[in-house]
Formats: sequence, structure tokens, C-alpha cells
Amino acid sequence: MINVGIADDHSLFREGIRMIIDSMEGVQLTLEAESGKDLINQLKITTADVILLDIEMKDMNGIETLKTVSMQNPKPKIIVLSMHTEPRMISYMMEQDANGYLPKDVKRDELELAIRTVYEKGMYLNEMVSKSLLAGLKNKNRKSMPSMQLSSREKEILELICQEYTMQEIGEKLFISERTVEGHRKNICLKLDVKNTAGLVRKAVILNLVDISLT
Repeated sequence: MINVGIADDHSLFREGIRMIIDSMEGVQLTLEAESGKDLINQLKITTADVILLDIEMKDMNGIETLKTVSMQNPKPKIIVLSMHTEPRMISYMMEQDANGYLPKDVKRDELELAIRTVYEKGMYLNEMVSKSLLAGLKNKNRKSMPSMQLSSREKEILELICQEYTMQEIGEKLFISERTVEGHRKNICLKLDVKNTAGLVRKAVILNLVDISLT
């Protein structure tokens, strides 16, 4: 069962999300918060695997809330659900450790896909997010020099990780052991200065190390 929480200061919107979540098999809404502070307080006593987080809220906005929740251990996965779809905002929130970003007018099927993907894989990157990350890359004039540090095998594994293959599936595809794949993954994380697979995928997109059409 995937436990989902929502933090949004509009009760009518929360009610709509509750009805949608109730229609999903194996997913349940365990937490409803009307502000960032309310969310943080509820997380002290309530479990949530995935949180749908609005940006504009009273008391503590989504940006501050994301930074605070990201420091928790274990950290719940965060999908920003906002009416703001400016590439600059999307890129910023993803760089602040969000696991996904969706507009508030998202279709039910994509919301469900995002929740399940974030829960299982740690990251959901749709076309809107991928383009925003690349736009942020251009605005900051970043260079993809880390790609030169990766071996051909590491680049191959990185692309497969970004295509959401598991370590076992990558091993089978490349005819190497799962342990060897995990060793390569750890080396890639070290070279790209990230802590986990979700951070690895995010960094790979930001630095343009993979073709976004593959993600």
C-alpha cells in the first residue's frame, strides 16, 4: 500500500485529490495538511511515502517546506503539485530535491503514474520537467564536463538507470552481475557528487548527460 499525503491550503482541492486517490488501487491518503507547518507537524505522527506539495501556502510555503522535509530521515518522496509551470520554478524545485513536478490541471492517469513511479523508482520526469531542467542548464551556462569522467560502461548503465531499469534488469541486459551493476552505480554517484539514484537521474538530466527522449 502506498501512503500518500497532500499539503495544500485549499480544502476543495484537497477534497478532489482525496476522491482521486480513493479510486486508485493500492494507494491511500493518510495525511492532509493545510500548510507547510501543519504538514511537518503531522509527519511527526503520521506516515506518508509520497507527498503532493503545493507551493503557495500560508504559514510556510512549499519551497521552505520542501527544504525542511528533505532533511528528514527517512525522507518521504515529494511531488510538487502547483499552478506555477514556469521553467525557472520547476528547475529550482527539482534542484531542491523534489522527486517530481506536476501542474494542478494534471490528468488523473498521469497523477497516478507519477505517484507509483516516484514510490517505486524515486523520480518522475515528464516532458515538462525535462525541458525545464535543460532550460535551467542553459540559463546557468553549465557545462557537461562530468560526462568525460564516466567510462563507456558507466555511461551505458547511467542511460539504463534513467530509463527506469532495475539493477537486476540492467545486469541481465548487459550480461553482468547485479553486484557489478551496483558497483558501477555507486561509482557514478561519486563522480557526479550525488547521494542516491534519484539524485543521479536528476543530475544526469541537468547536466545533459543522457538523451531526454530516453528518460
